[in-house]
Amino acid sequence: MATPLEAQARIRQLRSQIEEYNRLYYEEAQSAISDQEFDALLRELADLEKEFPDLASDTSPTRKVGGKALEGFRQFEHLAPMLSLDNTYSETEAIEFYQRMQRLLPGENIPVVIEPKVDGVAITLIYRHGKLEVAATRGDGRVGDDVTRNIATIPSIPMELESAPELIEIRGEVYLPHEAFRQLNFSQEKLGKPLYANPRNTAAGSLKQLDPELVRQRGLAVLLYGTGAVNGMELESHSDALERIAAWGLPVSNWKRTADSPETMLAAIRELDSVRKTFPYDTDGAVIKVDNFEQRVRLGFTSKAPRWAMAFKYAAERAETRLLDIQIQVGRTGVLTPVAHLEPIVVSGSRVARATLHNEEEIQRKDIRIGDTVIIEKAGEVIPAVVEVVLAKRPADAQPYDLAASIGHRCPSCGGPIAREEGFVAWRCFSFDCPAQTSTKLKHFAARKMLDIEGVGDIVADKLVERGLVRNPLDLFKLDLDTLGTLNLGTADEPRVFGPKNGAKLLAALDRARTMPLSRWIFAIGIPEVGESAARELARLHRNFAELATSPILMELRSLPKGKRKEDNPILAPHQIAQEVGQVAAGEILDFFASESGQAMLQHLGELKINPQSDNYHPLPPAIAAADHPIIGKTFVLTGALSQPREVFEEMIRTAGGKSSGSVSKKTNYLVAGEDAGSKLTKAGELGVTVLDEAGLLALLAKDAPAPEQPSLF
Repeated sequence: MATPLEAQARIRQLRSQIEEYNRLYYEEAQSAISDQEFDALLRELADLEKEFPDLASDTSPTRKVGGKALEGFRQFEHLAPMLSLDNTYSETEAIEFYQRMQRLLPGENIPVVIEPKVDGVAITLIYRHGKLEVAATRGDGRVGDDVTRNIATIPSIPMELESAPELIEIRGEVYLPHEAFRQLNFSQEKLGKPLYANPRNTAAGSLKQLDPELVRQRGLAVLLYGTGAVNGMELESHSDALERIAAWGLPVSNWKRTADSPETMLAAIRELDSVRKTFPYDTDGAVIKVDNFEQRVRLGFTSKAPRWAMAFKYAAERAETRLLDIQIQVGRTGVLTPVAHLEPIVVSGSRVARATLHNEEEIQRKDIRIGDTVIIEKAGEVIPAVVEVVLAKRPADAQPYDLAASIGHRCPSCGGPIAREEGFVAWRCFSFDCPAQTSTKLKHFAARKMLDIEGVGDIVADKLVERGLVRNPLDLFKLDLDTLGTLNLGTADEPRVFGPKNGAKLLAALDRARTMPLSRWIFAIGIPEVGESAARELARLHRNFAELATSPILMELRSLPKGKRKEDNPILAPHQIAQEVGQVAAGEILDFFASESGQAMLQHLGELKINPQSDNYHPLPPAIAAADHPIIGKTFVLTGALSQPREVFEEMIRTAGGKSSGSVSKKTNYLVAGEDAGSKLTKAGELGVTVLDEAGLLALLAKDAPAPEQPSLF
């Protein structure tokens, strides 16, 4: 059994790894780990958080879905959350899933529908009065990207539906058909360009394109599998919904089976496995869903997934090849990741020449050596990973692998020192100036919710780093109009100049960024475990970076003994510190500012004469906060569709002295529920949290407004 300190270190490591894998998968359409290995990490994290509840966090990957919305597209808040599904690779666990539903609905017949799990990109289509209004990606499950113009290029998606209700939300997967993928790679090969890795990543990358004409050329397709929000139509079951979707001319799966027992459900799962290779799209499993909508309502949801559905993942295809070399990649957080370079081999219909090795500990556990014959696996039909060594074919001169020694104990990107933190298995480069990390840090630093530096998008950030003009985000403030005006965003053969007009806009944005409040700067730095809400709370507790770097509050918080709460500590209790700032976050912040990189950043800020100040400094809320004042010190959660973007109301709450959070807990004082509020409203009811509508919130925000005695429901 792990000690609290060991658990804290492992939880930090798991969250960091999972967040990075999520970012690569959802934002860059890259798969760095197999589904099975990812799920194992997620399950380990969930088990540790259950064993050590004081270390749990509402921002943990175990409590959220997918990735964040992309820069460059308008954000769209879903009418109803787009949740992910729990999944399994075990027939025994699939049976337990069905039996669990039987226990929840005793004595009832529970028909389920079994369908192919398309390996694509989750999408939702919203038709209002029969016309396509919005098409959006899943994003983080709450907010996605408005990709309507790109989705409109898919021929099988109609712009209008006949005899449609007032509102119908139809959900499915965008994918790249096998034939389109082959043609695309054939064209790439003729042009001498790199081949695309697999259909799923190519489909995701296509939806990220800002030019709809380019998206049209890719030949994307879609398969619809269900509904979200519906107004003006009665649907009793999933089967009923699929019939209506098909009647409108939208594509649905031609393969579907129903079952009403664990045995018939398993028979359908096995049958699908025997025929899915003949489908024109990639599949990585079967989706099992309760057919009856009324039964779904009674089965309900967890914080992340419905209890009435599960994904069954099929066993991955394996193949044997030779490991030619191990090379090291440097990730955006400085983590050094070993990558296997293989003798090329075809697996699941695609050419594989590289595979993930995860980290040095994994290499040593499997005793993987350069020159070995290895078994690779494409879990989920997509991601190659080295799973074992064929020891009988090992060369006599093969040597055990030492990651640090193989790169001379220096970062392969910047030549800086590398280290392995206590309790972590991964080696990292901690240099603030590491070019491998700079481009991603730069995009994060300039994003809308950070310092909102207009003009620093993906291409500009990459080119600024590539041309050697920016080594770390603060170098942006040294740029001038001549440099930006002549910046080549293209190639030497096909130049594309950024131009003086765009350069002037970027410089104006940088001037605005200089005066951004401390909370924005804290969020922009990108310290692990510090999100937007945590940054606001830190700025409430500290005036500037100088105070934050040596914060006695954070030192006390980091040293809290096991089982002790912030509320019970006489030093911390008066500050009423929000749950987003816990022991782990406190440690990350103090470690960053004590590091060479953190000290260099503070020095750099001084040289630039930038000294961000808090705009919400209020470290000791007045005593009234703990008594009957309606706003100060109270925690609010917002859900559903409101009349203005959620950020507007969150800012109003913060200005009035309250706090905003992303999830409902026992510490939540008020839930503000708009139209189509979902699971958060249910949870608020279970916990006895006061529920307000928008009018109730505005009344509460009004000066001297009394706190309501009863929830304002609607």
